Amino acid sequence: MGRSNGSPQTRGRVIHWANHYDRLIKLLTLGKEEAIREMTLELAKVSPGEKVLDVGCGTGSLTVMAKRMVGPAGEVCGIDPAPEMIDVARRKSASAEAEVDLRVGLIEAIPFPDGAFDAVLSSLMIHHLPDDVKKTGFAEVHRVLKPGGRMLAVDIEPSGLPFLGALFTHLIGHGKMRGNVTRLPAMLQEAGFTRVEVGRTGFSPLSFALADKEKV
Repeated sequence: MGRSNGSPQTRGRVIHWANHYDRLIKLLTLGKEEAIREMTLELAKVSPGEKVLDVGCGTGSLTVMAKRMVGPAGEVCGIDPAPEMIDVARRKSASAEAEVDLRVGLIEAIPFPDGAFDAVLSSLMIHHLPDDVKKTGFAEVHRVLKPGGRMLAVDIEPSGLPFLGALFTHLIGHGKMRGNVTRLPAMLQEAGFTRVEVGRTGFSPLSFALADKEKV
């Protein structure tokens, strides 16, 4: 749950220990974090010149990589409910000389106008949200996407590798908010997405859901 510290409040789980997060992710991914981030951008088909939003951006690793992929003609924004995460992400983006827009914000109340983005990314975040917040968040993602835009969510699929999935969920998730990517298509379609594809990423226990907003 969010703290009452002036930041926007969510009923999802918020990770505040930002200074230790990158070390934990490196451990849990067995040193494959960069490859997983690259795979995420490839699955999302992020291209030069596009405008991309990373929801639940954490310490900004994926956000910075997305900026490299869209290049100087593109724009990348990242939001996270934890000010501590945004502070680390800003330091990381400055060190990488990556010009990105990083803000404290929630997926269920995205602080950007309608039709602003070509792609929205979510990495290891959706499992932190109870189902009603997921549904509200997906509706918000649909709102901020351009017609023809897409959302990619990469998240834990505990059934893919039970022990490692349980370890991921215990350390960075919440026992009562378990990820299950196979349950997302119905929620995404309810939010207005027209085509939803679900599959394995090749990195157990992670799966993905890719959803398209209908073109005008």
